[in-house]
Amino acid sequence: MDLLVAGAGPAGAATAIRAALAGLSVVVVEPRSAPIDKACGEGIAHSAADYLTRLGVELTGRPFHGIRYLDAVHQVDARFRAGPGLGVRRTTLHQALTDRLAELGVPVLRTRVGPIIQNSTSVTAAGHTARYLAAADGLHSPIRRQLGLARHPAAADGLHTSIRRQLGLARPDRSTRLSSPASEVRRGLRQHFFVSPWTDLVEVYWSQLGEAYVTPVAEDLVGVAILTSARGSFESHLDAFPALKRRLHDARPAGAVMGAGPLRQRVRGRVAGRVLLVGDAAGYVDALTGEGIAVALRTSAELVECVRKDRPEDYEAAWRRVSWECRFLTGSLLWARNRPLLAPRIVPAAALLPGVYATIVNRLS
Repeated sequence: MDLLVAGAGPAGAATAIRAALAGLSVVVVEPRSAPIDKACGEGIAHSAADYLTRLGVELTGRPFHGIRYLDAVHQVDARFRAGPGLGVRRTTLHQALTDRLAELGVPVLRTRVGPIIQNSTSVTAAGHTARYLAAADGLHSPIRRQLGLARHPAAADGLHTSIRRQLGLARPDRSTRLSSPASEVRRGLRQHFFVSPWTDLVEVYWSQLGEAYVTPVAEDLVGVAILTSARGSFESHLDAFPALKRRLHDARPAGAVMGAGPLRQRVRGRVAGRVLLVGDAAGYVDALTGEGIAVALRTSAELVECVRKDRPEDYEAAWRRVSWECRFLTGSLLWARNRPLLAPRIVPAAALLPGVYATIVNRLS
C-alpha cells in the first residue's frame, strides 16, 4: 500500500481521493460513522469548491457572493470577483466526500489508528502497513501528540471529555457572560436556525465578546458560529450581537449547539519520518478568516505529490509555501483583534478602506 490516511474528514478524505486519482493505493482509517458533524462556519471559498468539483465531489448547498462585516455602527461588503463560495452543511460535505471515496473504491476502515511503528521504508498502524501515513485526525490530533509534534499538547488534553463544561453548555445560563481578555484561548460554538437567508453574503458580526458568522446553507437554513474566548451558553453569547439576535428572534433552532476548541494549535513540524500531518492536525491559527478547508485542500495536494515522488522531506516547505498567505493574514487580523485599542477599529477601518478590505477578502477566497 502506498498511503494510509488517518481521518475521513475533509482533509483526510480529500487526501485519499487525490491519492487514488494519482494512481496510488490508499486506505482510510476512521472510527466514526458517516456523516461526521463538526462545529464550523460551513462556508467553502470559491477556490475550495472548485477544487472539490475537480476531484469529482458533488456538492449541494447555498451560494454566497461575498463577506459582510458589521459592528454596532458600521457595515461594509466585499463581493467575490472570481465566483461564489458555497454554504454547505458539514454533514452534507462529509457525505459527498464519503460517496466519492466509495466511487473510487477507497476502503474506509472503522477502527482507530492506535500505536504507530515505522522504519526507513514503511509505517504500520491500525494493523496495516503502508509506505506513508497521512495524519488528518483533526484539531487535537492524537497522532501529533503521539509523535511529539505538538508544542503545547496539554492544551488539548481532556478536551473531548470536557468541551461542553469548558464552553458553558452543560447548564445554559442567560446571565453568564464574561469579558474576553486576549490572553484566553478562543473557542467556537455553532447553532443552525430555520430561517430564510436574508442576504447572499456571509455576515460577520463583531463585538467586544468576539465574532458571529452567519452562513446561508440552504433555502430555509442558516448556520451561526460564534468565536470567542469568553465562556457561557450560545444563547447568552447572542446578547453581544443585538442586531443578529433581532434577526433570529422568531427563528426556530435546528439541532443542538456544537462546540470546538481551543482553536490555536502550534506544531513543531509536519513530518515525522514517514508520517505527514495535514488539515487541522498540521496546525491551526484561528477560524477568523474561514479558510481552514481551502488550506487543507491545497496542502493535501502537496502531500500526495510528495508521496508520489517519494520525497517526504519536501512536504514541510511545500506546506509552508501554499499556506503562508492565509496564515499571515489570519495571524495579522487575530493580532489586531487581541489588542484592546485596535479591535474596535477593525470594522471602521474596513468601512473607511473598502477597496483594501475587498482585496483581502478576494485574496483569501
